Amino acid sequence: MKNNYFESIEGSESGKSFALQDLIDELNFNSQGLIPVITQDATSKQVLMLAWMNKDSIDQTLSTGRMTYWSRSREKLWIKGETSGHIQSLESMQLDCDGDAILCLVNQVGMACHTGRDHCFYFKVNRKNMSVSVMGSAA
Repeated sequence: MKNNYFESIEGSESGKSFALQDLIDELNFNSQGLIPVITQDATSKQVLMLAWMNKDSIDQTLSTGRMTYWSRSREKLWIKGETSGHIQSLESMQLDCDGDAILCLVNQVGMACHTGRDHCFYFKVNRKNMSVSVMGSAA
């Protein structure tokens, strides 16, 4: 679904600036007040994980520089690495053209996945033989 605000600014020239809070206020949060965030390693460009944010977690991430997500299972803010020590420091944040997804580039310390792997996308689909294999091993 196209957001009218994002549609109205999509033709803006490179370098034009907008107030951050205006864009955050116009993000397309779902009915639970959440938006998906793709987290990618700033150096390797490896996609580390997909998680969820709400306005509070976006604000906290921007103010502290530590990736803060909304944990749907715990129903509370979750600072990545607060218990494991596997922290993510925000390098940059980008919003997609429709305002319905966020991309964060991070400096990852330790493992990104709770399984002890470098990233969460370790199930590799082989469509030729219709199978799935595990890439890498858990720590």
